[in-house]
Amino acid sequence: MRIYYVYILFCSDNSFYTGMTNKLERSLLEHKTGKNKDGYTSSRLPLELKWYLECSDSRDAIQYEKKIKGWSRRKKQALIDENWSDLVKFSKNYTENKDSRM
Repeated sequence: MRIYYVYILFCSDNSFYTGMTNKLERSLLEHKTGKNKDGYTSSRLPLELKWYLECSDSRDAIQYEKKIKGWSRRKKQALIDENWSDLVKFSKNYTENKDSRM
């Protein structure tokens, strides 16, 4: 059975990069060495793997990746920190949380 990974990298400019792969170690090496010169992470080195999820179905991994890419920075940070109460809080309508920005 093939395993797919959804992952979040922390970049040197304090941004997050979310990706999906079936070979996590290879993808991390490619990101960290700037293999894709036009890629988002190549100009934001060094990088640090902050979070990943294993999926047994590529369609699930693609769905998770797309979902997480649409999340706010604070919601991604809550996921990384395993802060489930903030993850739920930041999943609510943005206008309900505008006064609690980080």
